[in-house]
Amino acid sequence: MNTARLKVYLCPVLAFVLGLSVYFAPVDLPGKWAGYLSLALLAGLDAITGGVRARLQGNFEDTIFLSGFFCNALLAAGLAYIGDLLRIDLFLAALIVLGGRIFLNLSIIRVEFIKGRSASKKNP
Repeated sequence: MNTARLKVYLCPVLAFVLGLSVYFAPVDLPGKWAGYLSLALLAGLDAITGGVRARLQGNFEDTIFLSGFFCNALLAAGLAYIGDLLRIDLFLAALIVLGGRIFLNLSIIRVEFIKGRSASKKNP
């Protein structure tokens, strides 16, 4: 098995183990961090759906995926923080943009999946 395939299978397993360890760790976070953490989660989902879409379209690059993941998370959290300082709910702006991108990526994934399924039925 080559290293690229190993990375593809190893990353989800490591993410799952990391998620379980964070879940069971006795850490209490302040309630005011909830908005920032939810934006980070949405940025992560956006990066994952974008990565899956790029993989299905055949133009996935891991450096673009990782930079997009961290840049989107930092930008969304920074926008929410500036909004808190200005007493403007900029959290919603980031939420709408990231949510829209997730839905767009999911619709493209659906189309690519259907195209792949119909092509495989035509060429058995």
